[in-house]
Amino acid sequence: MEQKIHDISYNSMYDSIVMEIKDARKLTTQSQEDIRRKAVNAVLSGITQVYTAELFGVCRQSVAKWVRAYKENGQRALKSKKRGRPKGISLLSWQAAQIVYRIMDKQPDQLKLPFYLWSRKAVVELIEKRFGITLSIWTIGRYLKRWGFTPQKPIKKAYEQNPEEVKKWLEEEYPNIEKQAKAYAAGIYWGDEMGVRSDDIGGRTYGKKGKTPVILSTGYRFGCNMISAISNHGSLYFMVYKERFTSDIFIKFLKRMIRQLARKIFFIVDRHPVHRSKKVKKWEDENKQYIKLFYLPTYSPELNPDEYVNQDVKSNAVRRQRPRNENQMIKNVRSYLRKRQNQPEVVQRYFQKESVQYAAGDVK
Repeated sequence: MEQKIHDISYNSMYDSIVMEIKDARKLTTQSQEDIRRKAVNAVLSGITQVYTAELFGVCRQSVAKWVRAYKENGQRALKSKKRGRPKGISLLSWQAAQIVYRIMDKQPDQLKLPFYLWSRKAVVELIEKRFGITLSIWTIGRYLKRWGFTPQKPIKKAYEQNPEEVKKWLEEEYPNIEKQAKAYAAGIYWGDEMGVRSDDIGGRTYGKKGKTPVILSTGYRFGCNMISAISNHGSLYFMVYKERFTSDIFIKFLKRMIRQLARKIFFIVDRHPVHRSKKVKKWEDENKQYIKLFYLPTYSPELNPDEYVNQDVKSNAVRRQRPRNENQMIKNVRSYLRKRQNQPEVVQRYFQKESVQYAAGDVK
């Protein structure tokens, strides 16, 4: 009875303050500060922490924490702190501009940073090294998003590649090839060779977390080779063979193309020694009314759309269906390439990759 009288008198004292409280977290910072002060006063006046918590719409642990903080640091411990993410050190606009320029123009190792690719941690170290400012990787993540950067799989380029050669190819040489193709009513094709091996287990497989899967394989290794040619209107020609790639193999493939195409061929390939051998050049001179070879800049496979045929075959014809012997591998590769021959829309999509879009406007 005594507790009830005490509760009723206390309720009437604070009724006007806490009548509308349902969830103190939704109140303004000033209102929350008032509740902390009044809750502490209530406890100090003899009301239990449990009843005080219920009265003010908060948990008992919060009341206990406020009382403890008040006893240690007085009224200042109950003051509201500014909401939101704390504003620490930030980059000035000119500093941000320099960092963006470095990320776009250089790789981390070129700036003597211990990273191969740009990551948030790499940018953290770049800023610290350049300006003496230390920022968290979360802050850097927000900066990178604001600057328009997203994580992407990079395109590999050889250090030996000559940027001037690439620029000349894109701005002068290939446009000239297109003009010549129009003049001769020729078809432009891109070609490349690739070796396929039985021990190629690239890709991923499922396994128990923390336990790397083991792929059992035989010591008996086998493989085959292929050469292909594509055009941006969806044509695909190929040859699968067991021998190593030689001038005779290359010429054999070129003869096949001539037989199958009723127009002059402009054939673009890389600078492999076989492509530029004396035997091939002599054969080309003898058949110049049918075919003409052009060569990509050195160390520039990313400029060749036919590279995506190679990737397609390795990923889908070899790795997904593991052959048991050489004949089965050759059968799988041929079958897959024939399938692609009947899917010109897929072949056309090879030309939509960013590095080879320059070739998508070829004359049909």
